[in-house]
This record gives sequence, C-alpha cells and structure tokens, in this order.
Amino acid sequence: MRALLIPLFLWPAAVLAEGCPAAPDHLAEVEGLIAEIRQARNEMAARQLNNRMWELWTDAPDEPAQSLLDEGMQKLRGADYLGALDDLNRLVAYCPDYAEGYNQRAFAYYLTQNFAPALADLDRTLALSPNHVGALSGRALTLLGLGRIDEAARALQAALDRNPWLSERSLAAPGGPLEPKGKDI
Repeated sequence: MRALLIPLFLWPAAVLAEGCPAAPDHLAEVEGLIAEIRQARNEMAARQLNNRMWELWTDAPDEPAQSLLDEGMQKLRGADYLGALDDLNRLVAYCPDYAEGYNQRAFAYYLTQNFAPALADLDRTLALSPNHVGALSGRALTLLGLGRIDEAARALQAALDRNPWLSERSLAAPGGPLEPKGKDI
C-alpha cells in the first residue's frame, strides 16, 4: 500500500534504490542454441537461432533495468552515443551482475572508438557470460581496433567456434585482416 503513495514519476528511482534482482538464468537455453547454430544448414537458419540468443541476452533482470537497456539500445540505433552511455552507465551501476549492460556499453564505446573501455566492458561481459557470442565477436573487433591482431584473431576464432555463421567470419577469410597465419600459401 505504501508504494501507492509514491508519485508515478518517482517510482523508478524508488525501485532502483532497492537494488537489482539476479539476471534471468538462460545459460542452458543459450548453450542449446549454440549447439543448434553449429549444425545450422544455412545462414538463414543460423540467423533465426542467433536472434533467439539476442532475445535471451537482452532479457533484463526487472522492468527498470529493461527500460534502461531498451532506452540505451534505442539511442545507440539513433547514434546518440552520449545518451546511450548515460543510460547504460546507470544500468551497469544498478545491475552490476547483468552481462548485457556491459556488452551494450562496450558497443557504445566501440562506436566512439574508445577501445580501451570497450575492451574492459567486453571482458566483464565474458566473465559473467562466457558463451556470449556477441561479446566475443565484439572483443575481436575491439582488439582489431587496438591493432592487437593476434589476440583479435583468437577472439574471433572463439566466437566462430560457437557460431560459424557470424558476419565477422569475413575478417578471417582469405585476404581478411584476421586471416589465419600460414594459410595464405
């Protein structure tokens, strides 16, 4: 009954003060999707499985977290990187154990070519969600941006081991910047 006395515009702040609940546990489902995507017959089938993984990763712990994530991602799509960083900073502060908050913030940093903080956030994402294919491929791109080619190639291979259909696979193709060494002869 007490919550009814809180004005509507203050409700999210009151909820945020209580702390973030645990993120939904989608580990088994993600691992199952990774197994399926490895066996996918074509890119279209793989894309559907990949989209399902993104639905799971972007399933935030509660409504306030979901709102911050959705707003931050919308701002990223609109190239409002500072606005996105503001939302995603608040999300990470509120839900420090939610992997996707770090992953999306890393994307915002990457888009602004702030590769060092992007890499730190991707490492945190992977500590929380080791099979996060998006973070693995993002890590490869970030390491490439930092000029750390060998590490980028290893990160991309780790991502491709989980999803061989990633669009970033072209980076490891013949002539690509992450082409495996010794295969060009």
